[in-house]
Amino acid sequence: MTVDQAAPAGAAPPRAERPVAPRTPVSPTAGPRTGPELVPVVPVSAGHRSAPRWLRRAVVPVFLLALWQVLSASGALESDILASPGSIARTAWTLVSDGTLPSAMFVSLQRVAVGLVIGVLAGVLLALASGLSRLGEDLVDPVVQMLRSVPWVGVIPLFIIWLGIGEAPKIALISLGVAFHLYLNVYAGIRGVDAQLVEAGTSLGLGRWGLIRHVVLPGALPGALTGLRYSLATAWLALVFGEQVNADDGLGFLMNQAREFFRTDVIVVCLVVYAALGLLADFIVRTLERLLLQWRPTFTGR
Repeated sequence: MTVDQAAPAGAAPPRAERPVAPRTPVSPTAGPRTGPELVPVVPVSAGHRSAPRWLRRAVVPVFLLALWQVLSASGALESDILASPGSIARTAWTLVSDGTLPSAMFVSLQRVAVGLVIGVLAGVLLALASGLSRLGEDLVDPVVQMLRSVPWVGVIPLFIIWLGIGEAPKIALISLGVAFHLYLNVYAGIRGVDAQLVEAGTSLGLGRWGLIRHVVLPGALPGALTGLRYSLATAWLALVFGEQVNADDGLGFLMNQAREFFRTDVIVVCLVVYAALGLLADFIVRTLERLLLQWRPTFTGR
């Protein structure tokens, strides 16, 4: 603006003009403008797929079995000390073919089943009486704790004197070992129930039996199932000792005969059967845990 074109008095001063940046020509064929391009984030471990879990769990047992076979084949491990895996497999096939092993397994399973039922009933009833009542705790818990301190294998001579040498002492020994483990875990599960849950149930109008049914027993269920797993392991251990008492059939009977003739292959076959039956029983209990404890989220490892 020149002097001649000065603005009249009282008019607003002119604003300074800003330089306008040149616009980038847009191609008529270009699509609509979008935001920044998103790049998917891929974990570093995604490119390295790990082996299946069952394969990883089988690595160490397979390695030990192969090492055992190599030591046996090279003569470093004599057959009088421990038979080779191949010899044990042939012995197992022979025992299964002639019906010796299935018959022994059936007899041993019967003993464990009967002893387990009696022990579970005794352990659970004693735990309920001791865990749900202070009077029951004063009457039951000291006696159970005192008997639990006694090695239950050491009462075999008394069982023989009291019950004879038939099936009764074997079943009684299994029941005794099962009852103690189950009692401790069920009792701890009952006394471990959160007191706030009990107060909440009371505020909702639940009576004593309603609290036991809907609060205490579900809260004690995880401990009871853990005790059942321990009890099953103890039942098989008690069976080994129980079948040393004048047994004429069963896995323990086969092991006693094999010991007299230094048949390590037969002994190992019986031990493998014990382990397989124990794993099967533990698998059943773990399946029950997954079904009955779906309401309880747990850490499964990373």
